[in-house]
Amino acid sequence: MRAQPYLLSLGMSKALLAFVWIAGPLTGTLVQPYVGIRSDNCRISWGKRKPFMISGGIATIFALLALAWVRELVGGFLGIFGVDAKSDGVKMTIIVLATVLMYCLDFAINTVQAGIRAFIVDNAPAHQQESANAWASRLIGVGNILGYISGYLDLPKLLPFFGNTQFKVLSVIACISLSSTLLTSCTYIKERDPRLEGPPVSDNPGLISFFRQVFKAIRRLPPQIRKVCEVQIAAWVGWFPFLFYSTTYIGQIYVNPIFADHPTLSDAQIDQAWEEATRVGTFALLIYAIVSFAANIILPLLVVPTYKHIVPTPVVPDTPPAEEPELTRRMSFSSMPFGTSSEPLLEVHSIKDPENSILSHLQIPGLTLRRAWLLSHLLFSVCMFCTFFINSVRVATVVIGLVGISWALTLWAPFALISAEVAQRDAEKRIRRSQAELEETGESWSRTPTVHHEEESTDQAGIILGLHNVSMSFPQILSTLVSSVIFNALQKPRGKPWDDSVGWVMRFGGCAALVAAYLAMRLHEGTGN
Repeated sequence: MRAQPYLLSLGMSKALLAFVWIAGPLTGTLVQPYVGIRSDNCRISWGKRKPFMISGGIATIFALLALAWVRELVGGFLGIFGVDAKSDGVKMTIIVLATVLMYCLDFAINTVQAGIRAFIVDNAPAHQQESANAWASRLIGVGNILGYISGYLDLPKLLPFFGNTQFKVLSVIACISLSSTLLTSCTYIKERDPRLEGPPVSDNPGLISFFRQVFKAIRRLPPQIRKVCEVQIAAWVGWFPFLFYSTTYIGQIYVNPIFADHPTLSDAQIDQAWEEATRVGTFALLIYAIVSFAANIILPLLVVPTYKHIVPTPVVPDTPPAEEPELTRRMSFSSMPFGTSSEPLLEVHSIKDPENSILSHLQIPGLTLRRAWLLSHLLFSVCMFCTFFINSVRVATVVIGLVGISWALTLWAPFALISAEVAQRDAEKRIRRSQAELEETGESWSRTPTVHHEEESTDQAGIILGLHNVSMSFPQILSTLVSSVIFNALQKPRGKPWDDSVGWVMRFGGCAALVAAYLAMRLHEGTGN
């Protein structure tokens, strides 16, 4: 959102700005599944995901800094040929390049996100996926809070060596944060060597092959993951209006009495009123971010974990006594060809963790992650329908803050549910592969399950998380179209009071959240159902 006034300052029209904002959901729909397939097929020694995280991070930094200094880049380059920096041609070139850079930025960000989410799945066993994704959402919450606080500060005055505008300084800070966190993750977290998994089960796709693989993967999604994606489709139809128009909604409430008492304000006075209204709306979003962060800290302590920490015990079938010691040795946990990301799913027994035993006293019996996610949709819907009755900025700020609880679960629950399912299926797949290898060498004592390569190609973290992102991105395009219809039907001229078009867009989001709650009721409490 901080880029919007910057892009308008470059001379972009609002119509072109709408075309730019569609880049996020559009690239999310296309890029993340493609990156997911390519990373699943990656066989570089230092990991599947790190090459895409690093390359996407470098591209993000380049595109963001180029966007922040696009005026200077275009003006300096064309100035070599004697072109006036204030000419219409230079201004048009700046707008075109800024549009291209925005699409490049969204492409690069989606590449990083696809790699990071799969990175979490690959490097944490099933029983730690809820905790790992909870920490991911907490850190996102920290970033949101710091971002909103930075928006309030006069950054060019505080950090003049980073740039002479707010957007330039924010861009440099974002680049430093991204590079440092990626460097830390890639340095201290060691991925399993993908070369041990053998050749890829599918080829890197061309354009037609890509869509063929995506549709095949959609048809073969595991039932639990398919249901999570269905919930996300409905949920993100509702989230889009809130995320894009909540500031405008509070701003409209703020300016209503001003426009009603002063119906003949000049354009400059209207602009000034809306500038103050935007600051009021931004403060509400800061409260929302703080509530979301607090919920990210507290809720994981209250929710009963879906998966327990387990100790694998090898299951050895009846064999001749002379062979049993050798078989037991070969099937021991230490000799199984697994990495650190998933535990083999053999016969298991729960163990007690002293720290978890203390924290377990805080858990609310029956409050599973699925039920907490369902309740978050209902809370979001209630908050959206409260817009029928809100007529003060203070009450609107409280309601927006409450939505932070729903947002905390949106950043946590679906990713944890999907990640745990993928991690568990990955462990099962590795057991099948190890048994198949033993059978091929004549060391297996019974018929083992067949490794289905076609199934494996659609069961990998990259493609599944890519399809999950499609279920989040594509609904935003649909929601954009519906919101445009509502605005065209109900929006009043600028400067007129009591414009409730944004309120109706938010209520439309509340209806979508009810659908998401209904779909969430069909989810199972565990995986494999």
